[in-house]
Amino acid sequence: MSFTLALAILLSFLVPLSIMLIKKNTRAEHKRLPPGPRKLPIIGNLHQLSQPIHQALRRLSDQHCPLMFLQLGSVPTLVVSSAAMAKQVLKTHDLVFASRPSLYATKKLSYNGTNISLAPYGKYWREVRKIALVELLSAKRVESFEAIRNEEVAYMLKNVEDSTAKSASVNFTELMFMGLNNVVLRAIFSMNGNYCEDKGRSRVSEFCKLLDEVEELTGLGNIADSFPWMGWYNKLSGFDERLEKNFRALDGFYDMVIQEHRQQSGGSQHEDLVDVLLRVQNDPNQEIRLSDENIKGVLTDMFVAGTDTSSTTLVWIMTELMRKPSAMKKAQEEVRAVVKESGSLQVNESHLPKLAYLKMVMKEVLRLHPPAPLLVPRETTEICSIAGYEIPAKTRVLINATSIAMDPEYWENPEEFKPERFYNIDTDFRGQHFELLPFGAGRRGCPGINFAVVIIELAMASLLHSYNWNMPDGESAEDMNMEESVGIAVHKKTPLYLVASKPSAAI
Repeated sequence: MSFTLALAILLSFLVPLSIMLIKKNTRAEHKRLPPGPRKLPIIGNLHQLSQPIHQALRRLSDQHCPLMFLQLGSVPTLVVSSAAMAKQVLKTHDLVFASRPSLYATKKLSYNGTNISLAPYGKYWREVRKIALVELLSAKRVESFEAIRNEEVAYMLKNVEDSTAKSASVNFTELMFMGLNNVVLRAIFSMNGNYCEDKGRSRVSEFCKLLDEVEELTGLGNIADSFPWMGWYNKLSGFDERLEKNFRALDGFYDMVIQEHRQQSGGSQHEDLVDVLLRVQNDPNQEIRLSDENIKGVLTDMFVAGTDTSSTTLVWIMTELMRKPSAMKKAQEEVRAVVKESGSLQVNESHLPKLAYLKMVMKEVLRLHPPAPLLVPRETTEICSIAGYEIPAKTRVLINATSIAMDPEYWENPEEFKPERFYNIDTDFRGQHFELLPFGAGRRGCPGINFAVVIIELAMASLLHSYNWNMPDGESAEDMNMEESVGIAVHKKTPLYLVASKPSAAI
């Protein structure tokens, strides 16, 4: 049974009831709710959405209001599309907007919302986030993975070198995903995707396939997220069977990894994130005791958030640089000059603070291509008044980071890729400037910014330093397909293939 048929059956039964309820409540609602487009019975405004959803919501907000109210099925939804309104939600009323909705697939795969990003607001979330900030994602912990980052970036460069030796183009999209995937695998599990024995390589491949399925299951639209009482349809469509199969396999993998780490019991020279979580689990001074299920939820969170968003950003950075040769040249000249001045032969992390232009490139790409353009949905915990409108409790909230980053009130020629716009301004993406929110802000802002930024900068600087980049024969950067794909992170729809060559002059 297709989604369309199920919806048609639903409409035939429930239209009369809906009309009665709408007549009863319309007058009171429209006096107090933010403006929005007219809605239909039962489905509300669902018919006005198309893929990619963040672009459809941007068009609707432009027509109505930067604080827009939609009815998505049976779910009241607030869409925030300006820096001023985002500041109200993420700072002034942050506590009211600090919870998360329970979504069908993510509830299962996050172990009933016990990870960091999806847990409802409360004591458990506060404690697990504190553990993440102090133990998992602190500056000291991120620094401890420097050797891993260096080795994996060197492996990326080796792959590029092999391609140039064969006069073959480089699948840049695949290369970035593989590299970031390996960094996260090693940081979390101490698994090495490049150098391990065949058995280990097989386990890594198995786990990566499971995570690919997690991202697809959670990125798909699900009827139960708009009509929670229609979860039965997922049994008929086969979605539940697919979800359960993936969950059992993922759960079994985590059980194996946790058991192996317990058996090692401190025998490893390098403490990975599983070691850290097990140590925290056994600490009697912790406010909460982490169960194995809690640990598994946090691990899924760390992996999904740590791999896909960073590799996607690297692909968009190179895509935009290819489309603007002057910016590419400027970024390469900067990194090569800094490395040469240091007397080094390659980029290392001590060079990164000196790469001012590369940092501007990264900011500009995160403005144009935020990896999660609607951020992670929020949910109100109580009634709240904003700009004279009343926002009901249990309202789902979508922050449209793309709309905010394209607002001409803050950004001149917002559609243009122009890193120089960040000269002599302190606007950053760490949650203090509401006109640039790729990682969110407030209590539920992304805690993994430091982990992501350093590997993105190191990988990009190394690739620009060591190679020149061109389009494959017969292809033009100006004609490059810039369509976006749909998923947890918004990827470039078509893979990016490039030809690498060594610079003619010594660097």
